[in-house]
Amino acid sequence: MRYKNIHKGIFLSRPNRFIAYVDIDGEEVKCHVKNTGRCRELLVSGCTVYLEKSDDPARKTAYDLVAVVKNGRLINMDSQAPNKAVKEWLENVKPFGDDMKVFPERTYGSSRFDFMLKSDTGRTLYLEVKGCTLEQDGEVLFPDAPTERGLKHINELIKCREDGFEAAVLILVQMSDVRFFSPNDNTQPEFGEALLNAYKRGVKLLCYDCDVTPDTLTVKSPVEMHIGSEVLSGGF
Repeated sequence: MRYKNIHKGIFLSRPNRFIAYVDIDGEEVKCHVKNTGRCRELLVSGCTVYLEKSDDPARKTAYDLVAVVKNGRLINMDSQAPNKAVKEWLENVKPFGDDMKVFPERTYGSSRFDFMLKSDTGRTLYLEVKGCTLEQDGEVLFPDAPTERGLKHINELIKCREDGFEAAVLILVQMSDVRFFSPNDNTQPEFGEALLNAYKRGVKLLCYDCDVTPDTLTVKSPVEMHIGSEVLSGGF
């Protein structure tokens, strides 16, 4: 996926989840943050950030904060970007098969999943995408805050498998060159337990990193996954 009009700035402060103040060319500008997570390890005063300028003159904030540099590593932190990048990957790379057609946002049971893939031969797969921006010494972790919605999605994917459909979770790491992925047990041990249970019940677990530039995000390579005692390749 590609942004249209990217500008570089220096992060100053974040008074709430939705707003940040950024120095752009010497001017303090109020910006929208495209990630409602805590992101405390990312948005540190004085760090370099990248922003997309809106072409809508009626907007209250002219810029969206979409990426940040942390210890020399460029991290996309736009929570809407993973689904856009994964949609391009599904349609162009076709990792689940050449005959699988991609349908965004499809409901099954009481959950709306990010994607349903369907073939003319009757295969149906439900896919949930989780964007990951939390990194510590090359290890990436999810979630960065407790997510009841994430647990609900995993349990619904298990139900999909029980009903005869394929199901998968894709952790999309919004950066490159990481060592491995682990569930963030310090934040929510139930999430890791749910992932392990889903894996044992036939839900495919995937993890890919991304090629990140200030104005693009592209699905790149598998990332090894450490789930409980299981070590998974993260890819196909």
